[in-house]
This record gives sequence, structure tokens and C-alpha cells, in this order.
Amino acid sequence: MNKFKKLKRYTLFFAIGSLYLLTSFLLRIVFLTWNFHEAQTDVISVIKSLVIGTFFDLGTLSYFLILWSFYLFFFPSKWTGNIVDKTVQTTYFIIVSVIFYFSFFAEITFWEEFQRRFNFIAVDYLIYTYEVIQNINESYPLPFLISGIIGLELLTVWFLKRKRIFKLTFKSNASRTTKAFILGVNLVLVIGFGLFVNNESAEWSNNRYNNEISKTGIYSFFAAFRNNNLKYKEFYLSFSDKKAFKIVQDELNISSINKTATSPISRTITNTQQEITPNIILICIESLSADFMKAYGNEKKLTPFLDSLRTQSISFENLNSTGTRTVRGMEALSLSIPPTPGRSIVKRENNEHLFTVGEVFKNKGYENTFFYGGDGYFDNMNHFFSNNGFNIVDRGRKLLNIDDILTKRTLIEDEEVNFENAWGVSDEDLYDKVLKVTDALPKNQPFFHFIMTTSNHRPYTYPEGKIDIPSGTNRNGAVKYTDFAIKQFLKKASKKEWYKNTVFVIVADHCASSAGKWELNINNYHIPAFIYNFPNKKPFQVKKLSSQIDLLPSLFGLMNWSYESNFYGQNVFEKNYQPRAFIGNYRKLGLLKDDHLIILNDHKSFNNYQYVASNHQLYKKDTDSLLLNLAIANYQTADWLFRNQGLTIKTKDEKN
Repeated sequence: MNKFKKLKRYTLFFAIGSLYLLTSFLLRIVFLTWNFHEAQTDVISVIKSLVIGTFFDLGTLSYFLILWSFYLFFFPSKWTGNIVDKTVQTTYFIIVSVIFYFSFFAEITFWEEFQRRFNFIAVDYLIYTYEVIQNINESYPLPFLISGIIGLELLTVWFLKRKRIFKLTFKSNASRTTKAFILGVNLVLVIGFGLFVNNESAEWSNNRYNNEISKTGIYSFFAAFRNNNLKYKEFYLSFSDKKAFKIVQDELNISSINKTATSPISRTITNTQQEITPNIILICIESLSADFMKAYGNEKKLTPFLDSLRTQSISFENLNSTGTRTVRGMEALSLSIPPTPGRSIVKRENNEHLFTVGEVFKNKGYENTFFYGGDGYFDNMNHFFSNNGFNIVDRGRKLLNIDDILTKRTLIEDEEVNFENAWGVSDEDLYDKVLKVTDALPKNQPFFHFIMTTSNHRPYTYPEGKIDIPSGTNRNGAVKYTDFAIKQFLKKASKKEWYKNTVFVIVADHCASSAGKWELNINNYHIPAFIYNFPNKKPFQVKKLSSQIDLLPSLFGLMNWSYESNFYGQNVFEKNYQPRAFIGNYRKLGLLKDDHLIILNDHKSFNNYQYVASNHQLYKKDTDSLLLNLAIANYQTADWLFRNQGLTIKTKDEKN
């Protein structure tokens, strides 16, 4: 009883700790129930997930309580309960408890979208508050959520007052020994977690859902913030750069090395046949998984036009995205490079004047333009494309400044918009702007358009009356509207003079979901891609395994182009092409070849799997050292090239 009295001064302190541990436990139960059939739910696995999760909760809680511990240790006992004491502790309690309740609801909405704890996506979203807040407001009953947080906060304060928690805190004192003990325990937890525990320590299972349930959202958020820019050699298996580049050079069939080039993979692609230079319109579709299409098993008739277009095109049947975010798709399509660890190159510093597909087009006399239905400030799109040879057309909400004029930025004006949501204008409005800009180009000017759509994105809203699924219902409606909008675009384009000499490349940026029980789920990287209206080519299917980074080099091959290349992507139509695909997220880096998947992890380890496509399952497999070395070499050299300006275009003076 006397020991309890010594702790009364810490009653509010322990109350906030209990609140956090309780809400975190409930959240784990919610996630476990939500994905009960995907997670390992035997008794041992469930207990282990909950115990490890509680361990991370204690570590997270220690960071929130460390300042409070110092306050209670140093605050003079004679001033206990005065106005300063009441103000400081009550304010701290309210701020921290609001953060806990906000995190509770935010994690539920984040899990619904990504089936994960907070990760680098949540970190990135902090930067783009307008789009994110608007998206939340349009997707969820935001006033209800805010009211819920306020209501829970008031209920908590009422409950604690009824239990005399505040009174006990401000009427009691603790001994110096008690204060020192609590501060000491808190310090041990903070230092221990800071030095010896990382977020990957929670990844004890082969089942990704159990790993995610074992984590703590707030802790995962700050871990992602810290690891947004990972240096390959510090975190992944590696060997000498010379050996790594030799492996990649052999893979790319580079026999002679250009010693004056900044990149060891720089080479000349030579074609002996007559070049053709049609206009190219690349449509990068938001979140269009292959399994939305009938050709890949969907029976809901969501993409009737794309299904028909596929049969009239050069269709890539087994092509995989490199990542799970739009900027990864842009990186793969524009830079033709495997995904480097951490954030995409599109979002990194020093990503200007890189060797992109735009440089190849420019050297052939093309005018390059990037079209985006939202504000291109989001995800650093405008900066990346404008500093790598593209004009910009977007739905910017800011007045044009001198930088916009110098980079040829054009806005989608209010009078050109019939519908928009948090992410941008409807696909139809975007395509109409593309037609308008294209019509204004000089008659004989070849062009390359890179179009990024937005309609197939939560909140899944689009103009009413276009399709038979009401706006805002679900993703199926957004997919069907996406299909409808492309049909209308090609119908209008077919009436234009430039249409006959225009090739349309249609591809997704990534799949609609990356959720699954494996660390990388191969079936969630399969995306549709096809080349339509290519001159003098009958439709055919490319069934070889291929990567998103191969799409543009393959197009260049079809057009018989000779050009300087710094790409990892290859022409799949070449006889010596070796089928493989790079897949990853911001930490896991995978190489798929035949039925063998190598996954490199950011704690200098790897996993080997055999992939069985019939049931989308992975099974542990003996190590293939050649494939492991190939995976290491590609990812290591890609990271090296970016960090050492190996992707940067040399000026004429530099070349000389």
C-alpha cells in the first residue's frame, strides 16, 4: 500500500501509458480479424504477434513519456499541484492522447488502402497536405472522424476525472528514489530502442500480415522517415563495384566499354533497318492491375474497350511493374532502371539532367511533354520532368512564375474542367487537354507525350452518367470509367490528322494493391501493357517475362532506332534477350527469373523462393548463386550510377 502511495504522483503518467497500450492492442485485434484468412492464426503465431507488438508499443511509449519523466523528476515537490504543474501535465496529456486517437483512426484508413502499417507512403503524404486532406475528406466522413476523436478525448477526460486521476496526480508527491527509478527505466527503453532495435526486428514471420500486426504504426512511421534514402552498400549484400558492373555488362551484352562515358553501361544500340519516327503517346494509367481485365481472368466486364484494344495491339502478356507507387512507374518508364532502395529517383535531390527516354526522343527531333491531371508539384513530378527535357501540362493551382515560363509549363484552366476531385481533373478532361495541346503543335513536329492519369484512385469519383456504376462507389467503378475515358480519347484522336502516324503505348504505373502475405507478392506486380496503332505490324502477344523498364527500349527496337543508351531495360524482341523482372518496394528488392525469385533485404541478407504461378505461392528454395549475384549486381550498380552521376547527361564540353 505504501508503494502504491509513492506512485500516486504518476497516476496521470500511467493513465496515458495504459490508454496507448490498450488502443494499440485493440488495433492489432482489428487487423488480425480483418485479415484472419491471410495471416497465420495458430495460437503460437497469434501470441507471438501480440507479444512482439506490445514490446514495440512499450518502446514507442517510452519516446512519448521521456520528456514527462524528466519533468516529474526535476519539478520541485513543493510546487506540486500549482497552476504551472496542472497546466503542463494536463496540456501534455491532451496533446499525447489526441495523437494516440488520431493514429488509431489514421492507421485503420491506411490499412484499408495498403494493408500495411505506416510506411514511406505515409511519410511522403505529409508533404502533400492539400491532396491528402482533400482525398480523406472525399473518401471518408472527415467531420465524423474529427468528431469521434474529440468525443473520445472528452470521454477520456471525464472518465479520468471520475476516477480522481487528476486529483491524485496534483495532490501527491513521490520520493526521489521513485522518480529516479521511473526516469531510469524510461531512459533504458529509449536508448535501447534507439541503438539496438529497428523496425525490421518485428519481421519474424514468413507471413507479411503477422509481421505488420507485430509492428507499431507510430514507430514504423518514424523508421520509414529515417530510412527514406537508403545507401545500397550500407544496407544490402554487395561486392566490388568492378565485379558488379562486369556482371551487368555481360547481361547487357556490352563487349566494348566507352571509357569517356560517365556510366560503365553506356553503349550504342545499333539497328541496320530503316528507322521510323511516328508520334508516341504513352498513357500511364493509375493503379490498373492486369487482373482487372478479362484477358487475365476478370469476369466483371470492367475494361471492355481495353480488352478489345489488346487484341488489336502488340500486347505484353507477362510484364511486371518495378514498384507499388506512381513515382516508381515513372522512374521505370523514363529512366529504364531497376528500383533503387529508399525513395524513387523521381523524388530525390540531384535528379536533374539525367539520361531518360526523353533524351532519346529529343535526339530524334521530338517535342516531349508531360501531362498530369493534378498539380505536378505532388511527388516532385514537375521538377523531375521539367529538368529532364519535358514541357509540363498540369492542373497547377499556383500562378505561373518565371520558372514555369522557362520550363514551358501550361495549366489546365478552370474553363477546361468539367469534373475534378482531390487528385485532379477527370481522365476525359485530361485527354481533351492532350488533344488541344497536340493540335497546336507544328504540323511536321514529331512528339512524345507522357500522360499520367488520376481517375482510378480513391475516392473513385468521376463524372456521373458515363458508366453504369455510380461515382464514388468503389474501385471497380473507377476502373470502368478509366476504360470509358480511353475509348473516348482514341475515338476523338482517330479524327485528327496526326492520328495515322501516332503510336499509343498503354501501361499501368503499378497494381491497385500490393497486399499479400509474402514480403513481395509477384501477382501484385503484373500489369497490362500494349502498343497500339503501330504501322505495318499485325497484332501479336509477347509472352516472355519482362519488366516495366523494358517497354520503351522494346518500342525503340520496333522503330529500328540506333541510339546511345544508358538503360538497364532491354529490347524483348532481340534474340539474346533473357527474360527477367525487377520488382520491389522501398526496402525489399526482388529479381524474378523463370520460376525463381531472389529478394534482397536491407539487413544484408536475402531469401530464395520458387514461384508457383498456378496458386501464386512462394516456396523456399536452395540458393542459385548466379541469380543472387545478378540481383546484387543490378541493384548495386543502379544505386552507384545515381549517386555518382552515372545517369547524368554529359555536355559537349564534358565529352571533349
